[in-house]
Amino acid sequence: MNLSNKQKQHLKGLAHPLKPVVMVGASGLTEGVIAEVEHALEHHELIKVKISTEDRETKQLIADAIARETGANNVQVIGSVLVLYRASKDKKISLPR
Repeated sequence: MNLSNKQKQHLKGLAHPLKPVVMVGASGLTEGVIAEVEHALEHHELIKVKISTEDRETKQLIADAIARETGANNVQVIGSVLVLYRASKDKKISLPR
């Protein structure tokens, strides 16, 4: 599912007060991290993930890999924080058209 700019703006506003629920540490992207992201997305739909690396390219590769592996939408990356959205069965967040 591709998000429109209007939908991304809406999700960015909802994500602003959130704290990161998953941290990608020195071990990098592991199966455990992917499982935690999956669990958090199923429960919250919209989450923040903190990626602890200084290298910009590595950070982007990790963000892309997380989105690809979980089937989530990459809403935005600001600094070391990635915002992800994936609709759950309950559809807790209603997106504008």
